[in-house]
Amino acid sequence: MLPRTPRTPRPLWKHALRTLAVLLLTAAATLAPTAAAQAGTAPSRGWNDFSCKPSAAHPRPVVLVHGTFGNAVDNWLGLAPYLVDRGYCVFSLDYGQLPGVPFFHGLGPVDKSAEQLDAYVDRVLAATGAAEADLVGHSQGGMMPRYYLKFLGGAAKVNALVGIAPDNHGTTLNGLTKLLPYFPGAEDLLSASTPGLADQIAGSPLLTKLNAGGDTVPGVRYTVIATRYDEVVTPYRSGFLSGPDVDNIVLQDLCALDLSEHVAIGTVDRVVMHEVNNALDPAHATPTTCLSAIG
Repeated sequence: MLPRTPRTPRPLWKHALRTLAVLLLTAAATLAPTAAAQAGTAPSRGWNDFSCKPSAAHPRPVVLVHGTFGNAVDNWLGLAPYLVDRGYCVFSLDYGQLPGVPFFHGLGPVDKSAEQLDAYVDRVLAATGAAEADLVGHSQGGMMPRYYLKFLGGAAKVNALVGIAPDNHGTTLNGLTKLLPYFPGAEDLLSASTPGLADQIAGSPLLTKLNAGGDTVPGVRYTVIATRYDEVVTPYRSGFLSGPDVDNIVLQDLCALDLSEHVAIGTVDRVVMHEVNNALDPAHATPTTCLSAIG
């Protein structure tokens, strides 16, 4: 490894300016109206509405796949309404449940979780009448669907997979345990059997099988959105994929002021939400910048 070149210390005023900019960006994202300009055409129903029929503008339902320790509601309180307000039929599932463990999911074996996703996508397609779905997943939820695509026939039913901070090539157990402070009570689970954690460790048999022979499968578009400040998926570039129809994106290349780490990038970051919308509807994509936080 080459030695790092020492950085010249920044003047204090630059640090102050950057801090102020970050605070303003955060405030804008928090206070932003939810697509007020589109209120007249947005559907009034929420997500997981199995009577929703995809429109000509958004012909594919979107299935949201939560991350480790997450669930079908808490992970998507930001993104699901954001997409519904833009005219998508949006659905989310719980997967990877352990017996007797409420709320904290994504802890079961990844291959079994992929089977749950398979059944759920079939249910969504049957209800909506769509031929294909789009998948958006956070953390494990961006990696686990690849098992479904590669080994369970999912590629024939999925148009695109958008992974937000996915651990496609694994991370360390230490990285996964850094999620614990975000989920009070989850630390008690470490004494239980958590195969979903073991499957995500770099070099695990599951990940070795998943990535053997290439990261992608034909017929699916892949987007990965990563953050330089990811403290769970380390190094953050381990989430990137190689192959055709892959777009690997670093959040800070879109908005240098965005300091979102692993949890925030998948739950509250509206800059990311704008880029997810672009990935789902590339024909109508608009540039993603820091101003996207108020869009």
